[in-house]
Amino acid sequence: MTTSKNLVVGLVGVCTSGKTTLGTRLKAQGYHVRHIAQEHSFVKDMWQRIAKPDLLIFLDVSYEVSKQRRSMDWTQTDYNEQQRRLMHAREHADLHIQTDLLNAEEVEAQALVFLKEAGSETG
Repeated sequence: MTTSKNLVVGLVGVCTSGKTTLGTRLKAQGYHVRHIAQEHSFVKDMWQRIAKPDLLIFLDVSYEVSKQRRSMDWTQTDYNEQQRRLMHAREHADLHIQTDLLNAEEVEAQALVFLKEAGSETG
């Protein structure tokens, strides 16, 4: 029987969207998670080639909120480039979470609901 905890969960998103935090939280729950640094790659489907996830979660954050979350030396142009590099992953994501107004627990809760539903559909 396949459950969501047997599936490989890929995480993609721009810098400061919450990938590391969500990945840590999901791993603590027993999920097999791969943080995919797609935002730094020019290969549009790197997330498929390298991680080969069964499910892909896309985390997004606005440029303004990203600047509040972490002091980074990046511009709107840099942010836009990351968004461009993530276009293919965004289009193929199984779940998209806009994290601007959410704390880590709320992002985790949304992901867990999705993963539990996905696991019940594959079993």
